[in-house]
Amino acid sequence: MNTFPMTRRSALRLGVALPAASMLPFGARAQAAWPAKSIRLVVPFAPGGSSEIVARAAASEMTKLLGQSVYVDNKPGGAGNVAMSEVARAEDQHTMVLGHIGTIAVNPFIFAKLPYDPDKAFRPISLLSKVPSLYVVRNDLPAKNLTEFIALAKAKPGTLNYGSAGNGSAGHLAFEYLKMVSNTFLLHVPYRGTGPQLTDLMGGRVDAASVGAPAVMAFIKAGKLRCIATGTSQRLAQLPDVPTVAEQGFPGFEMTQWYGLLAPASLPQAHADKLSAAAAQAMKEPAAQKLLESEAAIPVGGNAAEFARFIESEKKRWKPVIERAKIKAD
Repeated sequence: MNTFPMTRRSALRLGVALPAASMLPFGARAQAAWPAKSIRLVVPFAPGGSSEIVARAAASEMTKLLGQSVYVDNKPGGAGNVAMSEVARAEDQHTMVLGHIGTIAVNPFIFAKLPYDPDKAFRPISLLSKVPSLYVVRNDLPAKNLTEFIALAKAKPGTLNYGSAGNGSAGHLAFEYLKMVSNTFLLHVPYRGTGPQLTDLMGGRVDAASVGAPAVMAFIKAGKLRCIATGTSQRLAQLPDVPTVAEQGFPGFEMTQWYGLLAPASLPQAHADKLSAAAAQAMKEPAAQKLLESEAAIPVGGNAAEFARFIESEKKRWKPVIERAKIKAD
């Protein structure tokens, strides 16, 4: 009996069908096998914020779709630049980063120099979710709604403060935006992430904050924080009794933050396309949609080209706001 392995040529001569994978050139078989190991999803923020919920919803579903584990690795610091810089240099082809309004649309305008090229270091993969910004205050603050909060701020300029997840973060932008349209003066208290900020807010050490809905919805429902306004154009189904900022005297006001996936520019296009398809599908999966919608986050999905266009539109939107508020990096 012939024990030599059957080659493609001999198989064809004898009319024997080989498995489709074995008929592919080696390079194509290697391509089809990617990802070859677990994929690290770097989150540029501390655990406990909206980023955590969005990242884990995407990672869970992408794990099923890609056949390899996608795990979350929190790397806070430097307004997100620590994580962004690390991923920009990653060469293992199994690393991606959770991009955010702050790291993508804000940091290029508040830092004189970044440790990476924001326009060339990454491949956009997919926009994952848009997250409504909620304006919340500590429970014992004598303001039941935004109108009362603004009146209190104007009666005592500079005595009220608000926390954020860091200088240039979405919460910082959201409150500076509100300060501009309402002509009020509040002190900014930056933290290293949403989690520490919320701890101090619920502890009464900070007066107010603007935070993504997923991170605070449970605290609002439990009565630990009071929501005085939503940054959405319409009221949220999860908070039907809370008026929008626009309803409370500021027509046209809208503030939502967003999260999407980016990969190093060195990632081959075919791998990026595979990630993009998996991410878009992940946001359509019932489990991900149920988790995000229960926290008032809006699943999006979409392809890389759409995300790239969205990023450019957001940069144009926020550049003048940053310049007017004179937001600078620490």
